[in-house]
Amino acid sequence: MEMSMASKESEALSTLYKGWIETLTGTPDLPIEAVRRLFEHWGDVTAEPRGVDYVEVDAGGVPALWAIPKDAALDRVLQATHGGGYVVGSPYSHRKLFGHIAKAVGARALILDYRRAPEHLHPAPVEDAVRSYKWLLSEGFRAEHIALVGDSAGGALAVTTLLLLREQGWPLPAASAPLSPWTDLLISGETIETNAEKDHFVKRHLAEHLSSVYLGDGGSSPARRDPLASPLYADLRGLPPLYVQVGGDEALLADSSRFVDAARAAGADVTYGVYPEQQHVFHFLAGTAPEADQAVRDLAVWFRQHLGLAQAGHRAAAE
Repeated sequence: MEMSMASKESEALSTLYKGWIETLTGTPDLPIEAVRRLFEHWGDVTAEPRGVDYVEVDAGGVPALWAIPKDAALDRVLQATHGGGYVVGSPYSHRKLFGHIAKAVGARALILDYRRAPEHLHPAPVEDAVRSYKWLLSEGFRAEHIALVGDSAGGALAVTTLLLLREQGWPLPAASAPLSPWTDLLISGETIETNAEKDHFVKRHLAEHLSSVYLGDGGSSPARRDPLASPLYADLRGLPPLYVQVGGDEALLADSSRFVDAARAAGADVTYGVYPEQQHVFHFLAGTAPEADQAVRDLAVWFRQHLGLAQAGHRAAAE
């Protein structure tokens, strides 16, 4: 995992992010639908995983997209929640990313099209994630054969879904992997400043705006401490194994490191991987950059272990 310097291939994500920030800064009044169309290009830097079919499905009232790798185990599933600050992003912007992870694991992924702000405020996304998880159980999937995965805001959902399920008394999934998770809507981590020049996408003003839009609170600190919005402030006892991956150049690096410390202090089994010189959700470079491929391989080994697919070693390589 340790690499002395970022690969040339990984620069594609930085270029994409710089273009977004330039567009958003130059046209601050861009309509929400135009912003969403912009972010649908997130997956442009991701290689097609190949050998993966995509099927739309109603997951208990939540629109979703199945990513079904060839020869995948039919009784194991990853519930995937996309990033985008709860405002942008979709199963389609993230289709290839989660397709790579599903293929490497050898299991299907259910990519949720959860409700987004500003049309639907907190806690709509986590309620949708819990609803689709209950649908999976009703479809015959066993809790120990389900795992969660998500990036950025979706990475937070990969934790808050656990918290709401625990609160409601439902059996928890086998494991959860938050990727570059946004765990603190107060945006109080030191790396929002110390990595400000290195991170070409996550800027304080952007994070502040998304937080306010999602909570509809105009910046209220109490709302930003809600554990179902900011899992950094949650009671993290009794959670299943967690695997947090993050890029070393991320402005939200402290969101991962502080969450990992808090989860471990609460007794959680946490695996933590920091990938040097990588951008926010560098996993989007799956199939095109070695750092992303390594992260996907690392995830696959871990997921297979916790889903009882440890013998499927031939599925470890992301293509």
